[in-house]
Amino acid sequence: MSGPEAEDPPRVRTMEEFSAASGISRPTLSRYFNDPQSVRQVSRDKIEDAMDRFGYRPNLFALNFNRRNPKTLGVVVPSLTDPFYANLVQRIERQALSAGYWTIIQNSQGDPDLEAGSVATLMSLKLAGVIAIPLGHSSREGLFGRMVSDMPVVFLDARSDAEGAFVGTDNRQSIGLMIDYLLRSGPPPRYFDMPDVNQNARERREAYEASMLEHGVEPRIFSVPTQEWDFERIAFEETRRLLETGEPIGETLLCANDRLAFGVMAAACQAGLRLGRGGDLRVAGHDDHPLSQYACPSLTTVAQDVERLATVSLECLMQGITDGANVSVSRLIEARLVMRASA
Repeated sequence: MSGPEAEDPPRVRTMEEFSAASGISRPTLSRYFNDPQSVRQVSRDKIEDAMDRFGYRPNLFALNFNRRNPKTLGVVVPSLTDPFYANLVQRIERQALSAGYWTIIQNSQGDPDLEAGSVATLMSLKLAGVIAIPLGHSSREGLFGRMVSDMPVVFLDARSDAEGAFVGTDNRQSIGLMIDYLLRSGPPPRYFDMPDVNQNARERREAYEASMLEHGVEPRIFSVPTQEWDFERIAFEETRRLLETGEPIGETLLCANDRLAFGVMAAACQAGLRLGRGGDLRVAGHDDHPLSQYACPSLTTVAQDVERLATVSLECLMQGITDGANVSVSRLIEARLVMRASA
């Protein structure tokens, strides 16, 4: 007759139960879960073997809350459906993991109320710091002020009314780069402005005006009186209206971002215009949206250095975490020209 079957080890749910079942002291377990390298290799092996035997995994939220130095970062983003922001957040998350931090991401979806709720949620948690991409002008006044007083915060891509580090693209450099190219290669560009959703909108418009005047050319701007984030639809409808009413749009359009350019190009194509150099209309954008190279024709644009933006924002945040205070710095990252068929 075979012997009795071995019983399954008792299921443990808390660190106290795990300590009792494994025979490993609670202080040793705490040191391990805070930093595995802080305990000897023989102790690490014993803990990891016991975790497998008892099926125990610690509550990361509880561990982080009890840490003197939490290993969690918050990220606030205006829209995760926008490829630029999704790409930026992905790089932040990957680099944070490499540095031993994990991230909690809050998507404000272009809504000031949801943004306020996102900030409140992050402030209710114990975080090492926050990278915030604010909505900008539509954000509630003073929204980020208390967060900045409580923890290190870096504002990325768009500025806030609160004090704190800022990292973003040098719009004067990027727009100037495009203006210089368009003036050298064809008729002067008119500017298709983006909705006034954040500081980028104003900085790019002002950069266009300044660069055109420096070249001795009169700036001409198409404005859209809205603060919506549905850029493609807005540009499509406005371009179609301009074409239907016969209002001259010129031979070259510089759009404040690539998503606007997609809408402009769609409306122009439907109207029978030939796009690109030698055609009826040249179109250029800004950002190097992932689909810009697959548009028809492919879109001339300036590429923001997304990897550098993520790296520098994390460096500034880590400096604030190390110093225990916000870093007062403004870092502007240059963009590069990407020449394609649309211009």
